[in-house]
Amino acid sequence: MSSLNKAMIIGNLGQDPEVRYTQNNTAVATLNIATSERYKDSNGEYQENTEWHRVVAWGRTAEVCQQYLSKGSKVYIEGPIQTRQWEDKEGQKRYTTEIKALRMVMLDSKGGGGGNAQGGGQPQKQNQGGKPMSNNVELDSNFDDMDDDLPF
Repeated sequence: MSSLNKAMIIGNLGQDPEVRYTQNNTAVATLNIATSERYKDSNGEYQENTEWHRVVAWGRTAEVCQQYLSKGSKVYIEGPIQTRQWEDKEGQKRYTTEIKALRMVMLDSKGGGGGNAQGGGQPQKQNQGGKPMSNNVELDSNFDDMDDDLPF
C-alpha cells in the first residue's frame, strides 16, 4: 500500500516572508504561518489554541511570496511535511520540521495583509481585455513541468 505525506493549512503570516537565494540563484522563502482553533472548554468558556507552522517555498513560488505576502496575509499552503538536519556552529545536530509549499493560494488582495478575501476596499484589478480579475491569486509550483503543446 502507498503512503501519503500532505499538509494543507490556511492561516496568517506572523511576519514578512524571509527570502534568500542559493548559490544557483534560486529563491527560497521561509514563512511562519499561524493557524488557530477555537473551542468551548468543559466550563463552557471559549478557548483559542494557536499553532505555528514553518513553511518553505522555492523558486517562482518563493518570489511570489516575497512580492505579494506580508505580515498578517491570509494564505493557503499545500505540500509535504519534511524534516531537515544540519549542524550548527558548535557542531551540534539540529533538526527542523517544515511544510514544503508545492501549492500556495493568496487569500487576500495585494497589499491587503490581514484584509478580507473580497479585496479589503482595494480597486479590482483588470486583465488586458479590461475584464475584472479575481483578487485571489493561485500559484501551483508544478506548472514548470507542463508541456507547451496543449491538446486543444
